[in-house]
Amino acid sequence: MSVETGVLQRYSEGAKVAQDSLCCAVEYDNNLLRILPDEIIEKDYGCGDPSRFVREGDVVLDLGSGSGKICYIAAQLVGESGSVIGVDMNDDMLQLARRYQPEMAEKLGGDRVKFLKAYIQDLALDLDASDRYLAESPISNSIDLHEYKTWQSEQRHNFPLIGDNSVDLVVSNCVLNLVRDNDKQQLLREIFRVTKPGGRVAISDIVSDEIVPVHLKEDPTLWSGCVSGALYESDFVQAFVDVGFQAVALEKWESEPWQNVEGIEFRSVTITAIKPESSECLDKGHAVIYRGPYSKVYDDDGHFFARGERIAVCERTFRLLTDGPYINDFVGVTPAVLGPGSDVCMPAGKRRPASETKGAVHVGKNTGSSCCS
Repeated sequence: MSVETGVLQRYSEGAKVAQDSLCCAVEYDNNLLRILPDEIIEKDYGCGDPSRFVREGDVVLDLGSGSGKICYIAAQLVGESGSVIGVDMNDDMLQLARRYQPEMAEKLGGDRVKFLKAYIQDLALDLDASDRYLAESPISNSIDLHEYKTWQSEQRHNFPLIGDNSVDLVVSNCVLNLVRDNDKQQLLREIFRVTKPGGRVAISDIVSDEIVPVHLKEDPTLWSGCVSGALYESDFVQAFVDVGFQAVALEKWESEPWQNVEGIEFRSVTITAIKPESSECLDKGHAVIYRGPYSKVYDDDGHFFARGERIAVCERTFRLLTDGPYINDFVGVTPAVLGPGSDVCMPAGKRRPASETKGAVHVGKNTGSSCCS
């Protein structure tokens, strides 16, 4: 039995009858659950609450949306100007989530949620369109198979289901571990592709404190149960760094393991990250001061910042450090006179002389007005 077949069967059962073994205990905001149908809540399977990171106006993509619970929660948070896309490969789960769309649209005051069929490691290919193609043109020989693969490539290129740089926030709740190991890198590349520059990810999943041995990975029940497909904890973090995400952080780490199998601890974590801007690295005279408490820190571009030192940075790095996930860690010093911009990248740790920023505005947390009246 393939990984996909085992996962499909397990979650098709979960769409019909609630499966307590498929999820960890997670606390959600009861105010956001109040308008959800009981069936949506009862047949949701997850290990965290990535919806906490949704902002008003976001375009949110939920990978492995299942019953639609996270989507319908996010729809309340994005407001009238936002939208939510749920992606799943399981027809039974999609049918369950879609069944309540008219009811939820009425409660929300607008239809801002849609559910699409796709593999989360191949977000460009519309599986509903694939099903229609195969119904009209069944594969009976190698030529048919070649034509189908050609059609798939054309669909991905000309009509991608989820476009490049189109999503503000990608969330997922205990689903990445269900993807085959050979496809996990492609999955991360797809998440990076669809996220907008400056966009974010919030992924709740299961990690292991040791590398999972082969004999456990070959157990279909453990795999479909969100156990043996878990990434080793440090590999989970590094996988996001490797595809280009920055500010990767373990936002939540459960103190107790969810399961212990053959001495290996499997626990729920939530990781957050951002996709860096694609703008040029231009020196226009900006600087930042690292607040501490550590004596020195490094960012994902190789810059390092000594505590209390006025360090020269390009405009792009300045925005990242003073208006993003690092906002509480740095004081930003804007140039007194904005320069035209030199494309010479700042040497790591270069100090910006105070003479270059006299009269400049200092921005950041706890950078208030005059100390006395």
